[in-house]
Amino acid sequence: MKKYRFKGWKETFAGYIFIAPMLIGVTCLTVFPILASIFLSFTDWNFITGIKGFNFIGLDNFKKLFSDSVFLKSLTNNLLILLVVPIGLLISLSLAVVINKHVYLKDFFKVIYFMPYISSVVAVAIVFQVLFHPTEGPVNQFLLSLGMEDPPKWIADVNFALPSVMIILIWTNIGFQLIIYLAGLQNIPKELYEAADIDGASAWYKFRKITIPLVSPTTFLLLVTGLIGSFKVFDLIVVLTNGGPANSTSLPVFYLYDQAFVELRTGYASTIALVIFALIFLITVFQWIGQKKWVNY
Repeated sequence: MKKYRFKGWKETFAGYIFIAPMLIGVTCLTVFPILASIFLSFTDWNFITGIKGFNFIGLDNFKKLFSDSVFLKSLTNNLLILLVVPIGLLISLSLAVVINKHVYLKDFFKVIYFMPYISSVVAVAIVFQVLFHPTEGPVNQFLLSLGMEDPPKWIADVNFALPSVMIILIWTNIGFQLIIYLAGLQNIPKELYEAADIDGASAWYKFRKITIPLVSPTTFLLLVTGLIGSFKVFDLIVVLTNGGPANSTSLPVFYLYDQAFVELRTGYASTIALVIFALIFLITVFQWIGQKKWVNY
């Protein structure tokens, strides 16, 4: 029995050797920071004070957080940012259907739409700072030429700053979603559309009854990744608005950065990180439960 038990120990040991670098990296860069954040969220630690500066304060950080007007504003902004995902998916699917069926030079259009997604976020933010300039920007100059007397101030206006960010996010993500949808559309059997044509089905009926159900796994994938990604919008906010004006574009991850590296409140920032993790986890669980009712495999 012992011979059989230890027969493959060399192969097993070699396997562990091969996965050791990744295992160590994941442990040091992912698992340990998560556990450290959970622990630090119950302290008022400031990393400048060093290891000796730990002071356990229980749930005080959580009590302060949910009465913090800036955090609540940031959380509300992020919930509004979630609307970017379904709007972007609708636009991307519509474009994918048109390009897949009615457009020549499909590869050319794939590249055109994909360019914003792979472009530098800093470059995109600077370009839109120019486009959305309240007085000299091309967008407002165009609106003035159409006769609009008082066009929006866009990123300089409390009421329009967040919608401006949402427009940019939709524009940058359409390329990636379009490519994935095109791949999903090409896997739909053409016989289904041919049978629908024989029965006299309209284009809208085929889109509703064939296209949407059969790309639902693709939609589910993009929905999950999109909603998770919406909680990680940071670089665009830093360059474009820096959370302003009046915190109208502040998001939880930006507020986390501000508290951790500007205000140096490491324990409080860890509490924000834990709340963001809990929200993403809950949203993902609800999606996995709900996908059984609308995803067709």
